Amino acid sequence: MTVKSTSMERAPWGVSLSALLVLLFLHVPILIIFLYAFTTDEGGFTFPLPGLTLKWFGAALQRTDFWEALWLSVRVAALATGAALVLGTLAAAAVHRSRFFGREVISLALLLPIALPGIVTGIALRATMGMFEIPFSYWTIVIGHATFCVVTVYNNVLARFRRTAWSQVEASMDLGANGFQTFRYILLPYLGTAMLAGGVLAFALSFDEIIVTTFTAGQQQTLPIWIFSQLFRPRERPVTNVVAILVVLVMALPILYAHRLTQRADDTMGQNN
Repeated sequence: MTVKSTSMERAPWGVSLSALLVLLFLHVPILIIFLYAFTTDEGGFTFPLPGLTLKWFGAALQRTDFWEALWLSVRVAALATGAALVLGTLAAAAVHRSRFFGREVISLALLLPIALPGIVTGIALRATMGMFEIPFSYWTIVIGHATFCVVTVYNNVLARFRRTAWSQVEASMDLGANGFQTFRYILLPYLGTAMLAGGVLAFALSFDEIIVTTFTAGQQQTLPIWIFSQLFRPRERPVTNVVAILVVLVMALPILYAHRLTQRADDTMGQNN
């Protein structure tokens, strides 16, 4: 039996041109920030560049306020991601495997924070915390970030649940394995890559969130808020551009890794099926 190879059709030139224009619109501003991180002009955005230098990288690394903001963002993102992994995985398991009243409403409520603008979520959280007289602190930042980080884990794990062969789970239970053993040896290998990809995306989303942090942090500054505050200081713009490069890399690399991880897992599962 011979299998005919199929080749993908080329997209029409209009579609290709539109895609190229969208990519340029999205990424050219980022490239401009990268370029002006090396300028010798302290004012920021003189064109053409008067010269190139690496001194702003050293200046950024010597700023203690930058390191404090970076460390706060990393801690918040790590804790929010941990909470999202637990809550998102449990929620996906409940929605997928159980039938109960209000199931669709709960599913919508889990997805809603990622669809709402961050400022709406921030105002809602601030009003709720104010009503219950909860003081704004480090933990309120974590709670605020976890509200939308749960969505990424929930979506990834729920999609993987829908592709899981439950006959193996039933066989494991029939052979005497308890719930924990079944989860560890049968479900976790299937869900592991989905949980990791969702966790990486959740960390990236939390790391660069500014609106929710602004409405819950009080005087504490995460890295995005620190960058925003530096924009009002013209002589600090080259340093701000250097820090912006760091934020882009911290966001882009995990997202690319999560995409590759999910793609490999889907290809493996497709071959097994």
